Amino acid sequence: MDMKRRLNLFFLVMILILPLTVLAETGENLWLRYLPLSNQLQQKYAEGISSLMVAGEGAIVKSAESEIMMAYSGLIGKPLRKVTKPVAGTLLIGTDQHRAIRDLNLSSELEKCGDEGYIMRSVSVKGGNILVIAANSNAGLLYGTFDLIRRMQTGDDIAQLNVVEVPRYNLRLLNHWDNLNGTVERGYAGHSIWWNRPENETVLKNQYVYYARANASVGINGTVLNNVNAAPEALTAEYIEKYARIAEIMRPYNIKVYMSVNMASPAVIGKLKNSDPLNPDVVKWWEEKVKEIYARIPDFGGFLVKANSEGQPGPHDYGRTHVDGANLLAKAIKPYKGVVMWRAFVYEPGQEDRARQAYNEFMPFDGKFEDNVIVQVKNGPVDFQPREPFSPLFGAMEKTPLMVEFQITQEYLGFSNHLAYLSTMWKETLDADTWCKGAGSTVAKTTDGTIYPHKLTAIAGVANIGRDVNWTGHHFAQSNWYAYGRLAWNHQLSSETIANEWINMTFTHDQAFVKPVSEIMMRSRESVVNYMTPLGLHHLMGWSHHHGPEPWTEIPGARPDWLPSYYHKASSFGIGFNRTTKGSNAVEQYFSPLKELYNDPNTCPENLLLWFHHLPWDYRLQSGKTLWDAICYKYYEGVEDVRLFQKKWDMLEGIIDAQRFSEIQYKMKVQTREAIWWRDACILYFQTFSGKSIPFELERPIHDLDELKKIKFDMTHHN
Repeated sequence: MDMKRRLNLFFLVMILILPLTVLAETGENLWLRYLPLSNQLQQKYAEGISSLMVAGEGAIVKSAESEIMMAYSGLIGKPLRKVTKPVAGTLLIGTDQHRAIRDLNLSSELEKCGDEGYIMRSVSVKGGNILVIAANSNAGLLYGTFDLIRRMQTGDDIAQLNVVEVPRYNLRLLNHWDNLNGTVERGYAGHSIWWNRPENETVLKNQYVYYARANASVGINGTVLNNVNAAPEALTAEYIEKYARIAEIMRPYNIKVYMSVNMASPAVIGKLKNSDPLNPDVVKWWEEKVKEIYARIPDFGGFLVKANSEGQPGPHDYGRTHVDGANLLAKAIKPYKGVVMWRAFVYEPGQEDRARQAYNEFMPFDGKFEDNVIVQVKNGPVDFQPREPFSPLFGAMEKTPLMVEFQITQEYLGFSNHLAYLSTMWKETLDADTWCKGAGSTVAKTTDGTIYPHKLTAIAGVANIGRDVNWTGHHFAQSNWYAYGRLAWNHQLSSETIANEWINMTFTHDQAFVKPVSEIMMRSRESVVNYMTPLGLHHLMGWSHHHGPEPWTEIPGARPDWLPSYYHKASSFGIGFNRTTKGSNAVEQYFSPLKELYNDPNTCPENLLLWFHHLPWDYRLQSGKTLWDAICYKYYEGVEDVRLFQKKWDMLEGIIDAQRFSEIQYKMKVQTREAIWWRDACILYFQTFSGKSIPFELERPIHDLDELKKIKFDMTHHN
């Protein structure tokens, strides 16, 4: 056979094989892949939408138009033609300022949509239907367009839509803990996408546009670009200019940029004698600095502040209060309609239970902040633990708007090595009943303006994004970025609904894949809790890296509330932190009937038992197990879960691309090894106090305690 015939045969074979081959993917396209749908869906959507009319102007409208054109072309396999008059099959996108929308008489309904909501509706016209996306603003059109694209990506029926969507929070922010030198605090996906980057402007702009598109697709409308442990240099002219260039790229996607600021900046970079918030020179310095920022960034969002916490400077340095510091900035930024997000993550070394400190610090200031200040409160009273009760500040502060702060990056949940779908964790907080105004007073309702009708409502998530090709270090960690945005828009969505959306958009519609992966995701966070910190245990992680188990860590001279023993208080008697009325009395910070429920070990939820109680090893749980046996079973249950996840994943080979499949497979192997590491370390260590045997039916630990204590955590394979 001559060479030409061999080549022809080769190409013929490739043509036959290629459609059966799942092409490799890196994950860089996130959930915006826009790959061709099935022939059936393509035909169905092409019949419903065959042309596009855009009744609007401006950069944000152009972004919406560009997105639907790109998505339609990718999903349907042909371009979407533009028209100037709506006819049957037209997708009409516009605001009520334009005649084509006004003629539909939607004004009364649009009044309910606010600044960023939208209507999506099928409307009868001569010869058939048109699909309308209408809003009061261009931002609403952008979000409505992404909603339609999501429905098409997931295979939903769009023939008879009647949708009204309004975001539950005004400000829906990502907080990047990115340092100006390019490192990322608690970041496990490589270095910062914002700072200290050598690439050319075109490369950066392309990445930033993709970032903006991804955020807009889930309704995120703000981003804080630098770490809450802020460097004063962020306020220099050099960095303000960098912020301005990034803001210009974000603006067409309705995303404002925000800045974390250091309260010592007037003295450090302004060369003033001090940074006392009541010093007239300091007040003037901040006013001038704000003026400088808005001259370059007219739509600058505002400041995020961490003050007098973990060594950060703040108003306490001068005998002032958080109100003095926050209101200083709020007054300076108010003429420009900016906001100040003042974090309530504050604690000082001392004898008081750390879980009580934020409440005690901020409750006396309720109603004393300027109306453009919002207090940013972590979901729990300590520090982003795998499980915590909700912070008692939610519902307690009535006159001050509060915003929930979640952590998308997995600082305490296995970094980018562990599959932990966090929507279930966040829903646990948002749906928790504070009882501040009786039954049904959920954390979500106390922060979204439902119970306390503050005009300023917000939510924040600490980002897990870095320079890794797949953005988040673990392909499944993308789901947490996605889920945070979806819940920030609508906290009533179920975690399962969000998971299924993400799987369909990110991987495949094949139910042989979607169903088992959804099941894995829905169980994953509870599994992590079980093999790390079951039954309300918390802060058993290494003191510096927060990853591996180090319940034994003792560091001479270190703050006691930075050490695991402060929290687990294991002894020959028992284990757990006594926060009852006979202990630190942290229960008093909750409303009735929660305080009574938490105070009694017989009624305290089992998953928070050792958060609120120090109990003997022989204490009998409702299941009949002793506390020691229950702890053991939970640790083993967590390990068995991740082993099962591994097996389920292995059975999915060939359904998705080989690259992502194998990369996830590797991560699952690492997670299983580390889950066993956690199980053995904690059980063997606590056994030295309990003096009891591991239940006979459970497998024996594969490690030795002395061996485990010598393990040095290596960060290199996490970045």
